[in-house]
Amino acid sequence: MIDYKAEEQRLLKFLLTSGAFFFIGTVHGVLQVVRPIRAYLDSIGSPYGGPGHMIDPLAHAHINVVGGVVLLLMAATYYLFPRITNKPLWSYKLVEHTYWWTTIGMIGFYTTLLIFGFWEGHLMLNATMEEMAEVHKYYARIIPIVANIMGVGFWIYFFNIFMTYRKVKKERGQ
Repeated sequence: MIDYKAEEQRLLKFLLTSGAFFFIGTVHGVLQVVRPIRAYLDSIGSPYGGPGHMIDPLAHAHINVVGGVVLLLMAATYYLFPRITNKPLWSYKLVEHTYWWTTIGMIGFYTTLLIFGFWEGHLMLNATMEEMAEVHKYYARIIPIVANIMGVGFWIYFFNIFMTYRKVKKERGQ
């Protein structure tokens, strides 16, 4: 028999974090359409290019879609899979890893996009393009790191679901 109470407690952080990311994303969305902020973002290239596109649409989309929707879907999958198959997940330790890698990566990704979007935007409007290119060197090193941290969370999730399905299929003799 599966201990659903322990499982539900484990998934609560996915739901709370998803809600927090949705909240941040909605505040971000409201702020980016306020006239002076929109004018600033447009002046630095939002949404089509330049540093502004890191703030809108990239940061805004990722906090909502990855932070809000993907974490919610991960929790739903981890919640429903054992109930549908009547078998436990392959690894509950990997559920924890899924959460932490995805969440830390998402926070790092969103924060990196905002910081460098505003920093490069400031330089674009007030300094030389050479200075902006110098700052971009740091952004180009940090963003792959935080994106890969987030990606590890995704891959752990996919692996855990695949192994659970494989175990269920094997136990059913298919």
